[in-house]
Amino acid sequence: MSLDAALNKAASSVPECVAAGYVDVASGMLLAIKTVDSHPREVIDLVAAATADLFNGPNVSMIERMFKKSRGIADDGHHYFQEIIVNSDNLIHVFVRGKTNAEYVAVFVCRRTANLGMALTKARLAMPELEAAA
Repeated sequence: MSLDAALNKAASSVPECVAAGYVDVASGMLLAIKTVDSHPREVIDLVAAATADLFNGPNVSMIERMFKKSRGIADDGHHYFQEIIVNSDNLIHVFVRGKTNAEYVAVFVCRRTANLGMALTKARLAMPELEAAA
């Protein structure tokens, strides 16, 4: 299955999902996108860059290094932050880091009326298929 097809399938399974994307946070590049509305390219590119900042930004990376150091763990490249949920005025943004490639993050944007637990569960369940398609 292509990444676009897998993302479309994933987006349709997440409750009240209005947009989904798959981002390479190492480069800040958007690998695939599915949205119910059209958005300017600049906005879409900024979402990919913001996702990269959320997971691999300098402050996040510093926090991860500090956690490892305080626990006496070698800096092996493992990331502590696996999922991030952002609630805005009208939307829920669910970000899930890949298990097989930690530099790939799926983004699901749902209406605020969606059940957060279901949205997170369905996003998690979609990850293996998305990762296999990437």
